[in-house]
Amino acid sequence: MTKIKVHVPDVGDFKNIPVIEVLVKPGDQVQEEDSLITLETDKATMDVPSPMSGTVEEVHVQVNDKVSEGQLIVSINPGANEQDAPSATTSDQPPTTHKTSTNSSTITPTADLTTQSDLHAEIVVLGSGPGGYTAAFRAADLGKKVILIEQHKTLGGVCLNVGCIPSKALLHAAKVISESKEIGEFGISFGKPKVDLDKLRGWKNGVVSKLTKGLTGLSKQRKVEIVEGRGQFSGPNMIEVQTTNGLKRISFDAAIIAVGSHVTKIPGIPYDDPRVMDSTDALTLQSIPKSMLVIGGGIIGLEMATVYQALGTKITVVELADSLIPGADKDIVRPLHKRLLTQYEGIHLKTKVTALTAEKNGLKAQFEGDNVPTTSSYEKVLVAVGRKPNGKAIGAQLAGIRVDDSGFIPVNKQMKTNIPHIYAIGDVAGNPMLAHKATYEGKLAAEVAAGFKRSFDAKTIPSVAYTDPEIAWMGLTETQAKSEGIEFEKATFPWAASGRSLATGRDEGITKLLFDKNTKRLIGAAIVGSNAGELIGETVLALEMGADAEDIGLTIHPHPTLSESIFFAAEIAEGSITDLYMPKKKS
Repeated sequence: MTKIKVHVPDVGDFKNIPVIEVLVKPGDQVQEEDSLITLETDKATMDVPSPMSGTVEEVHVQVNDKVSEGQLIVSINPGANEQDAPSATTSDQPPTTHKTSTNSSTITPTADLTTQSDLHAEIVVLGSGPGGYTAAFRAADLGKKVILIEQHKTLGGVCLNVGCIPSKALLHAAKVISESKEIGEFGISFGKPKVDLDKLRGWKNGVVSKLTKGLTGLSKQRKVEIVEGRGQFSGPNMIEVQTTNGLKRISFDAAIIAVGSHVTKIPGIPYDDPRVMDSTDALTLQSIPKSMLVIGGGIIGLEMATVYQALGTKITVVELADSLIPGADKDIVRPLHKRLLTQYEGIHLKTKVTALTAEKNGLKAQFEGDNVPTTSSYEKVLVAVGRKPNGKAIGAQLAGIRVDDSGFIPVNKQMKTNIPHIYAIGDVAGNPMLAHKATYEGKLAAEVAAGFKRSFDAKTIPSVAYTDPEIAWMGLTETQAKSEGIEFEKATFPWAASGRSLATGRDEGITKLLFDKNTKRLIGAAIVGSNAGELIGETVLALEMGADAEDIGLTIHPHPTLSESIFFAAEIAEGSITDLYMPKKKS
């Protein structure tokens, strides 16, 4: 039978459309309406379906090619079957016959694997962190049979159990302690705080327990089956889970990898010594040491330092970079740095720990750098130098999933790996390693796996350091804009001119907005000050909506509030502010 040539269909006025994914190769069996390639137009993606069933003989395009209406993309032999189909060309990907109908929410299995497995799911999710449980719940809401695999007894992953949530609970307690001391300047005095460590720990654990139980309830309501154990791929459509009751084989039509990351370890550190802690250990709050060295002046290290300092620990921080929180602009970090210098024993930038020796009375540190600490013995040491993705710990190679040297799993804008029916989200899918990024990706992956046309189109992902003061930023930083040669205008509003900030006794804050010099649209924002994490959301929405300085400056904000600082910064950019005197720019 004559082979059928498949061309790019009518795509409206679009021309030179990028091919972002080729879903078939010579030798593949396809059914009518199976996706052949994926195109990207503006923010939308479009799959080109097969007009008939048959065998793919030739693929005439590749990823990154640009195509237009009428262009040849695939040749199909409608009369060929599996017995007389030509051999597939050599590929660096293992063969897969998984196909998802673009006009249906039904996922078609590659083969009848149920006879080879103990359980079968339309969508299996590996890992139950924020991204994982979001993906599982969304897929279930879309009518899919979902299995959620989690190696720990409770759902929620690192963030809920030993990360975001417990740390914020303790940071709230730390803030109350700090404010009780500082309010003496207002003429109000409290006695020295008495810390019941057991009760504080119990309260923190209670917050975590309430949320994890809530997730268990939500999974039951959605009929998401939970399998407890460590899961690893054994093939492109199979995961083996080592449970307390032995090995379980779970087959799937689609899989979403949400296995997160683990703490980074550095050489020369005696990790077997219980006095050496990572962030998980620090959150257990076993004791309050008299002194603690924090290795790493990033978000995690400084958040935990904030807690322990408030509880009475003398803190020393060493950071290899030339600034705390290296991802943020130095001018935004400066108010935090200045405040911490009054609270900590020392902050040493461009300094690294070369060795850590366990002694009877403490941990002796050796340093190298421009600003070496004088004190070298500490009761405890917190190592907080980042996290590494878990991509190499899941048997990815047995499924043909590509994993880079760092442990990240490369994905496209639909969160698909190089194996089209397997997705990756969250920390393992790339930086930034943030819970809110993972939840966004989890929902996206679930919807794509269920047959919806979705792609990652967020313009920015905000970051927050829950220190005191908080630091938050989104979009381009000033440092990034300069390095990329982007012309911008900057507007900075000092909180010393904010009535609300002055009324709370915390006037060290700054709100900085960056606008494109030509379009005047917002391209970046950074805030340091009380509740900066809550305030940054307005700027994220403004950037996503394409707002310019005038849009923000003409939006009535409540007074007196800290949110006015965003309004005032926009007015500075517009040259219309009255709450400050700004000299007229020379033309």
